[in-house]
Amino acid sequence: MNRRKFLGMSAAGAGLLILKPKTAFGYEANSAVRYALLGCGRRGTAVATSFAKNTSARIVALADIFPDQLEKAKTHFDEVNAGLGHPAIDPKLMFRGYTAFQQLAASPDVDAIQISTPPFFHVEHLEGVVSAGKHAYCEKPVGVDFAQTVRALEIAKRVDGTVSIDVGFQVRSAPPFAEIVRRIHAGEIGRIASISAHYNAPASSYPDRSGMPADERRLRDWLWDRTLSGDILLEQNIHVIDVCNWIVGTHPISAVGKSSRLVVQNFGNVSDNYQVIFTYPGGVELSFSSTQFGTNGFFDVSERIFGSLGVADAPYSGALKIAGQNPWTWVDDAPAKSAPGKFAADGAFTDNLRLADTMKDRGFIESITSGKFHNQIADGVSSARSCMLGRKAAETGQEVAWDALQQNSEAYSLGMDITQFK
Repeated sequence: MNRRKFLGMSAAGAGLLILKPKTAFGYEANSAVRYALLGCGRRGTAVATSFAKNTSARIVALADIFPDQLEKAKTHFDEVNAGLGHPAIDPKLMFRGYTAFQQLAASPDVDAIQISTPPFFHVEHLEGVVSAGKHAYCEKPVGVDFAQTVRALEIAKRVDGTVSIDVGFQVRSAPPFAEIVRRIHAGEIGRIASISAHYNAPASSYPDRSGMPADERRLRDWLWDRTLSGDILLEQNIHVIDVCNWIVGTHPISAVGKSSRLVVQNFGNVSDNYQVIFTYPGGVELSFSSTQFGTNGFFDVSERIFGSLGVADAPYSGALKIAGQNPWTWVDDAPAKSAPGKFAADGAFTDNLRLADTMKDRGFIESITSGKFHNQIADGVSSARSCMLGRKAAETGQEVAWDALQQNSEAYSLGMDITQFK
């Protein structure tokens, strides 16, 4: 199986929506999806740029709590739009401050909004966006605590079928991953017995903020803040947990784990490592570990699935393959294969994930233009709660059951007056 053959497969067989450009994106200029970015940081800018370059969507509006972020984004997207033959962003469609998401949602000049704000705000912003009748591309996770996930599911039920909602699990759209999971589901490694997975990345970084007010620094350096990010297991490692849930076909039913902050010395309070054993129905166990520290650039993410007939390897970088009774290796025959995967602070990874954003973006826009709306909130909540299960196990030092998590009334508190940012 190679890339060319995969891309020629049907959408049903591949698990992806892959259409010819003229079929999916050959719309007239006045029918292009008018797309807005809410949260103009590194990841948000990278994803919105991908939408601009790989779909028919046009970036027409921006919103951010900080004016400097907003102006920087306008400069960038004016250049992107110019390169695509589109007009610059109208200053009237630039919104700032803590009410920016409401102003953006209320704009009649916007069809779809990408939510790339700190995770603590995802569900609040999602509700504002879809309640205004806008389509939403919401970055993961769908909530940082259980109470937020309950609210998210209520939103999903209320707006189902009226707008399209995608959650940013782009790994599921990467052709090599879609193909290996299809083969696992087809029984090519037999019955799944256990999974070993890891997410090792260098420490996240921010510029020096000496002298900056504490609340502003928390918002700008939100990856380092446990309340705003949900901690590394929920904010970053969730991609691996989501892939494992996808492979098994459900969420774990219990977890035991540990986490600590042994190396990282920067501002903030997130962990720098996790070790969690998740148990799935049928006794399948996932042994997961993660680290996020160091400055040497070491980056290694992978899932290894052990089955009764073989073993499947699904790394971010390196060959995706199956060894055993049904051997298989993904072959990328693209003319210019990307370099080995390296950690990307903006999430724009290469190697096996180099088409992930492109395919994910196209699927979302096509769901809007075709009227076949997505509603991915429930899957997003399932993976978010799976990570919360592991986080709670690490916090308590005890085994935590999925059913017990459902009784958890813990809710994170922001601990600042957000209205000061006008």
